[in-house]
Amino acid sequence: MGLHTELSDFLRSRRARLSPEEAGLHTYGGRRRVPGLRREELAQLAGVSVAYYTRLEQGNGQNVSVEILDSVARALRLDEAERAHLMHLARPDRRAAARPARPQRIRPQLQQLIDAMDGVPAYVTGRRTDVLGWNRLARALLTDFPALPPAERNMARFVFLDPRARELFVDWAGKARDTVNYLRFDAGRYPCDERLCTLVGELSVRSEDFRQLWAAYGVQDKTFGTKTFQHPVVGPMTLAYEIFPVAGDGDQYLVTFHAEPGSSSAEALRLLASWGPEGSVVSEQPDAVRSPRG
Repeated sequence: MGLHTELSDFLRSRRARLSPEEAGLHTYGGRRRVPGLRREELAQLAGVSVAYYTRLEQGNGQNVSVEILDSVARALRLDEAERAHLMHLARPDRRAAARPARPQRIRPQLQQLIDAMDGVPAYVTGRRTDVLGWNRLARALLTDFPALPPAERNMARFVFLDPRARELFVDWAGKARDTVNYLRFDAGRYPCDERLCTLVGELSVRSEDFRQLWAAYGVQDKTFGTKTFQHPVVGPMTLAYEIFPVAGDGDQYLVTFHAEPGSSSAEALRLLASWGPEGSVVSEQPDAVRSPRG
C-alpha cells in the first residue's frame, strides 16, 4: 500500500464515478473512452493545469498545497472522510509514518466503564479494527472475544472469515462494506503499518468478497447508525449504534449498541443479558458473573 499508488488509485476511482453531467459540464456527444470525467475536465473544474493535475494523479503529491487539494476535493465532490483521506495520502505525516506503531491497550478505567454499562453491548476498537476491550453483553451479541487468540480479535476478520457473521448481520453486505471502508481510511493514515498490510493481504487471499470491496476503493470514517441482527439465541433485533473517539488516543473508539425503549428489540436485548456468551443462563449472583476478560 505505497503512498504513490494509493493516491493515484484514489483519485482515479473518484474521477471515474463522476459524470460530466453531474459535474455541470457540457458534452457534445460521441463515445467516451473512459468512465466519468477526463483528466482535463477535472483540472478545469479544480482550476489547475492539466499537467499539474496529471502529476498529482500519478501519485506525485509532494509539496502540493492544501488550497489545491481543497479545489480538487470540491471538484470531485468528496465527502468529509474522503477529503481527509486525500489529505493523508497527499500530505502524509512523514515523522509519524516512520515511527513504529506502539501496541494498543485499553485503559483499565475505560474497561471498568464498559463493564459497568449494564444492558448496553460495548467494545473498544483500535487500529485495523482490532478489538481491544469488551463487556459481557458485547460478547453475547457478537462473538466470544476472549475465546479467540489475541491476534484474531479483529472485527474485519470476524466479518469476513467467521461464517456466523453472515448469519448474525441481516445486512451483511452493508456491514462488510463499512468494515472495508474503515480499513481503507486507516491505510491512508498509516500506510507503513505492517500489520495492516498483512491483514489486508490475508483477507484478500481468503475472501473474494473482501477482495472485491477493497478494489472498489471506498473510504469511510466511523459514525453512527442502526444494525439489524438475527441472533441465534434471542432472534431479530434492531439496535442503534454510536461510535465515540476515545479521549487521549485518536486511534481508539468506543462502540455501543442500544434498543428503542419499549420495543421488541429492547426485550430481546434484556433477554440476551440474562444469557452468557456461550448460550448459558447467567446467574444473578454478582460473584458468579465472570469478567469479560474471563
